[in-house]
Amino acid sequence: MRMLTALSAFIALAVAAPLVAGEPRPLRRFELVNAAHDSVVSLAVATAGGGEFVDVALGPPLRGGGRAITVELPDGGCRRDFRIVFRGGRSVLYRDVDVCRHWRLRLTPRDGKSR
Repeated sequence: MRMLTALSAFIALAVAAPLVAGEPRPLRRFELVNAAHDSVVSLAVATAGGGEFVDVALGPPLRGGGRAITVELPDGGCRRDFRIVFRGGRSVLYRDVDVCRHWRLRLTPRDGKSR
């Protein structure tokens, strides 16, 4: 029993050590699903209402038709604003998305239409 308790304590310390040592927290993974007709060429995220958007790496444009990509969001709170730019320059702003409760944002065909 003592061995099990000592092993449990060791594991707890090993897991907590990087947090105490000031290691950066891992980035939050988030899925973007593009069900729109146009490709997404840019994604930027800001703290909800903050206005200071940070570009999120997409790689090649995310084509429409239901394709998805998992991205890593920069550190921040649960509430975020997302700015999506489609091929052709049209942009859509999603405000106040709770990334702690929801791990996916699905773009609709209406989002990518030119107006």
